[in-house]
Order: sequence, then C-alpha cells, then structure tokens
Amino acid sequence: MRKILQFALLFCFFGFASPAIAQERPTMEGWVPKGPEVPPKTQGAQKPEVKQPEPQVLPPEPATGAPAQRTFTNGIGMSFMLIPAGSFTMGSPTSEPGRDTDEQQHPVTISKPFYLQTTEVTQKQWTQVMGNNPAYFKDCGDDCPVEWVSWDDAQEFIRRLNQKEGGKGYRLPSEAEWEYACRAGSKGSFCFGDEEAKLGEYAWYYGNSGSKPHPVGKKKPNAFGLYDMHGNVFEWCQDRYGDYPTSQVTDPTGPKTGEFSVLRGGAWSPLARSLRSAFRHSYTPRFRGPGSGFRVARDY
Repeated sequence: MRKILQFALLFCFFGFASPAIAQERPTMEGWVPKGPEVPPKTQGAQKPEVKQPEPQVLPPEPATGAPAQRTFTNGIGMSFMLIPAGSFTMGSPTSEPGRDTDEQQHPVTISKPFYLQTTEVTQKQWTQVMGNNPAYFKDCGDDCPVEWVSWDDAQEFIRRLNQKEGGKGYRLPSEAEWEYACRAGSKGSFCFGDEEAKLGEYAWYYGNSGSKPHPVGKKKPNAFGLYDMHGNVFEWCQDRYGDYPTSQVTDPTGPKTGEFSVLRGGAWSPLARSLRSAFRHSYTPRFRGPGSGFRVARDY
C-alpha cells in the first residue's frame, strides 16, 4: 500500500512516470501547480515535531589557510567557486512560513573547504560529457540547465567527467554542503533573507518562469557567488533522504541506506515555499522529470 501511495504522489507532482517505466514522454499538463498547494513529498506521513530549544545560530567561519585559487573553470567550461569551511545551523526555525517538520534545526560544521559549480550543469556541458541531451526543454538552449536527469544519471555524468578531467574528485555535494552553500551566511528563508517579494531577483519559479526553465546565471548570485540556488531546476545531492540528527554534527552525509535520494533548491514550477534554503525533497534514484537537474562539487 505504501509503494502504491508513493507512486501516486510522484505522478501528482510531475504528471508522468519516469522514462525508465514509460519510454514515450507524456505532456507537461499537471506539472505546474494550479493553486496554493505545492507538490507533495515522497517520504510519507511526517512524525509530529518534538519541541526543543532552538539551537544557537552559528555564522559561517572563514577557512583556515584558504587557498589562493578561489575560482576555476575546467576543460568543458564548468566554473567553480571555493566554498570556505565553517559552521551554520541547518534546517529552519519553527516560526518560518511554509516550514515542514523534516527541517529540524541542528548545528553543522563543514570542516573542509570545497568547490561548488557556480551554476547548474547546462545542456551543453552534459552533451560534451555524455554525447546526448536528455532535456525535455531542448529548445531552451545550450545554456539552460539539463533536466530529465536521475540521481543515477548524475552519478554516471560525474564518473565520466572525472575520467575526462583526470580523476580530480568531482562529485555531488552532500545535503549539508548544499544548504551551507545556498545560505552563504543567511539565516532567513532564502539566501537574501525573508522577503519573498525579492525572490524573483534571484530565482526562476512559479511566479515568473512562464512554466519553463531559463538559461543559468541570469539572476542575482548569492553571497558566495552561486547562481540559481533557488529555482530553475531541483538539484540532486549525494545523500539518501533521512531524519536529521538532533545534536551537533560535522560533515554529515545522511543515512547509509534508503529508498529515496535528496533534491534541493526548488525548480521553475513550484511556489516560493519550495524554494526556501531549508526545503527538502526526495525521489527514488531512478526518477527523472523536467525539473530534476544538478550541480557538481569538487574536493579541494
């Protein structure tokens, strides 16, 4: 019964099944929210939240001995920004509008600096590595984010990218790294604070996208110099989906096993609450949709 319910939720969100199940792509009807509701999550019924004291909010700390190379561009034109090590509070406060109960706040330390792609992987970049273009919105252009990509597909892209670039430690970011990089020091709902009216300056979403993704890097970047961390396409993280810890953790990587993988950031279709820095989404690693993409991290 649980699996039947999960499949129904997937269908309600994207309006179609994964091409792993159905070879012919159906229409986009049903994917864009038509009212105040946002796409349901896949993890099933949520547990009641246990009331706990709000943890101390820890501002980001600069990396010790940060390297001189703050940015770089690799051989296929993917640009990366150095994200400093530091500490922050992951999740959202109970007072945040649109909050879900799986966003329990907890202190997190990112102990090592890492590189993160300044934009989502584009259709051109994907084609250079994989030799094909799976995107539903091919007419969007080379600089639009690649979508219709599963977690498994992203892993294969990264395997080939490492091979192409000489094994340089490319990978998906952890969920904690992703939120730390998205917030860039912000403690609000979004990377720029709490003012939903400003979201259109930073993101393509339900309110301004025209029901489609757009070329990357056209909106304002966050304080770390990263574009489209809110909106455009959801971004796969390395982690399996699971409950957050209740105490301070260092370099968390999520549960070792699980049925679902984590997506972050919102996409061109959802409403503003699904673009919040703390918002979590999850699907099976085989799932593909017109709003599922990713950006790449690299070890420093």
